[in-house]
Amino acid sequence: MSQQTYMQGVATQGPPAGTWRIDQAHSSIVAVAKHMMVAKTRGHFGSFSGIIHVGETPQESWAEATIDAASIDTGVKMRDNHLRSADFLDVETHPTITYRSTELEVTGDDTFRLHGDLTIRGATRPVVLDVEYQGMVGDPKGSRAGFSATGEIDREAFGMTWNMAIESGGVLVGRRLKVELEIEAIHQAAEAAA
Repeated sequence: MSQQTYMQGVATQGPPAGTWRIDQAHSSIVAVAKHMMVAKTRGHFGSFSGIIHVGETPQESWAEATIDAASIDTGVKMRDNHLRSADFLDVETHPTITYRSTELEVTGDDTFRLHGDLTIRGATRPVVLDVEYQGMVGDPKGSRAGFSATGEIDREAFGMTWNMAIESGGVLVGRRLKVELEIEAIHQAAEAAA
């Protein structure tokens, strides 16, 4: 049943079982923070890698990803340098951000809840991602599958407590960050057959 996922005993279409490698060139990982309580600032990570393992059942499926923390890009050099500093990501001491799933929960025909451990600045905290499977297409280099995911993290739980009060009340940077992922993954057919 390698081309199916399961929900309450009913088979629905999903990506084939096996190892899927995240295609960085066609994927994005974005963190969104509130700025001055009124606007959103988006930071794109330009360098990352990861694997999605689709098992014969959801319980056998898992995912992991590694992000180059210094690759954060908000479009403003001064802000990016501050985000790389010890006030935030502290990339000199902690150059990578990692996520490793611990459980996959099926929530619909093509939706899932991925539970996992996120590590930033050496601190590991549980983070849940709501995932939607976008479908699959054939490709000469290997079948491709698409996934969208969103989640939320408390940056202060990872030691990123820097902030500044603003005159109108509130703070410069929001405490909670929204995480948005658009993932295209390539089926590693040769690896699966080995």
